[in-house]
Amino acid sequence: MTSPATHLSRLARWGVTLARRRALVGIEDDPNAPTQLKRLVKLARWTTFTSKNGTRDYGEAFRAIGPAAIKLGQSLATRPDLVGEEAAENLLSLQDSLPPVPFAEIKASIEASFDQPLETLFAEVDPVPVGAASIAQVHKGTTTEGGSVAIKVLRPGIREKFARDIQTYEWAAAHVEEMGSEAARLRPRLTIANFKRWTNSELDLRREAASASELTEAMAGIGGYRIPAIDWDRTNGRVLTVEWVDGVKISNRDELIARGHDLNAIAEKLVISFLTQAISAGFFHADMHQGNLFVEDDGTIVAIDFGIMGRIDRRARQWLAEILYGLTTGNYKRVAEIHFEAQYVPSYHSVGEFATALRAVGEPMRGKPVKELSVGQMLDGLFAITRDFDMQTQPHLLLLQKTMVMVEGIATQLNPDINMWDTAAPYVRSWIRDELGPEAAVADRIKEDTETLFRLPGLIRRLEEQFPPKGGAPEPPPLPEIRLLTDRKERTGGSRFGYLLALIAGAGAMWGAVSMGWLG
Repeated sequence: MTSPATHLSRLARWGVTLARRRALVGIEDDPNAPTQLKRLVKLARWTTFTSKNGTRDYGEAFRAIGPAAIKLGQSLATRPDLVGEEAAENLLSLQDSLPPVPFAEIKASIEASFDQPLETLFAEVDPVPVGAASIAQVHKGTTTEGGSVAIKVLRPGIREKFARDIQTYEWAAAHVEEMGSEAARLRPRLTIANFKRWTNSELDLRREAASASELTEAMAGIGGYRIPAIDWDRTNGRVLTVEWVDGVKISNRDELIARGHDLNAIAEKLVISFLTQAISAGFFHADMHQGNLFVEDDGTIVAIDFGIMGRIDRRARQWLAEILYGLTTGNYKRVAEIHFEAQYVPSYHSVGEFATALRAVGEPMRGKPVKELSVGQMLDGLFAITRDFDMQTQPHLLLLQKTMVMVEGIATQLNPDINMWDTAAPYVRSWIRDELGPEAAVADRIKEDTETLFRLPGLIRRLEEQFPPKGGAPEPPPLPEIRLLTDRKERTGGSRFGYLLALIAGAGAMWGAVSMGWLG
């Protein structure tokens, strides 16, 4: 168990690093921030002799703290309600890159994890990595069978570093949330809990491989989008080996044009593939930044890096689809009703007032291309009204929001005139018709009733276990209730004295009867 002194020491170091880059000034200026927290960040700034005026470099501050902070910063980029719009926008550009680990250490790590020499697994491994991030780095290699592969290897000691830092994040979040009011509404503890869950998945490369496999199944039959094949024989918790992808990075617009690709078609394909994952499958690639998407010669989009995945249950997906469709069609009343049905907004508020607030956010954006107004701006507008309607943060939707912003940004680069709502509306309308229409309602009812019927035999068996049939022996007659001397329930000191007198009297009577020969 880490001591409070250790947590405070770490937080002090990190606070100084953040203060030097003015990354805490936003908290000082936020009228809703807890007073105690504002005093602490002001103290951190004073100790570094840093003025409030000047550039606020949030991304560089988190990068300077270390690998776990880089991942935390990327996560906080989805929380403009928590860190402010300026910080969230700055953190979106936070690149997850660090100096590479020497190849000798990488080779030793691979050999130790498989307990065999590197040469028995790979015919060749390029010692120069093609990418080095905070958690792992990637090398190109050739298997002993001759296949070209990408080999992802965890940085040595990274699991221990993350575990140490996350403990302090949890400790700090608990103390901030205890300050109450706005700090409690934003649920920082739950934010860190989700961050911990995401990073634990990233730190086990077998789970990343499993996520890629699951997404492959979910997207089967969807043309123009695929996931590289996993080499399971060369994959474990610390090493992930996948098919090498030959393609152009989706961010390289000039190269895509030179190869004759239709950028508008690619942008639409990206949007539809994301909606298919999020709304239809309920399982989506939540790290769709430009470095993780490639375009092959035939126009197929290939995704890599499945360490961060999002999952949404069916009911939440239905709500999400209705919200998106309601916003695209201007049906703000239905969008408001869904927020109340999902209990995102407390029931003591007015549905009509919430619908009006939504209209103020959504109406200026309808029918305009992303280059003028964006999904990100709409989300910021939605965050702005959450405080007025006492809406608690919904952490299960944070990854979705982050991914929507990423997809929007890439689609806009490919086609500046794309309208995300117009692109999404036909797909969402079709999904709602299939999932929420009369046929779907009847099918759901038949499915639920059939499952209930199949559960009846098991229910009857459990009832029989609780109430077994009578045996062959006759039932015993009812017996009178006798209060025992050893039963001390509801007994007082006076009652104990009475029992003692009764015992003495009974013993005396017994002795008298024997001496008179009555019991002889």
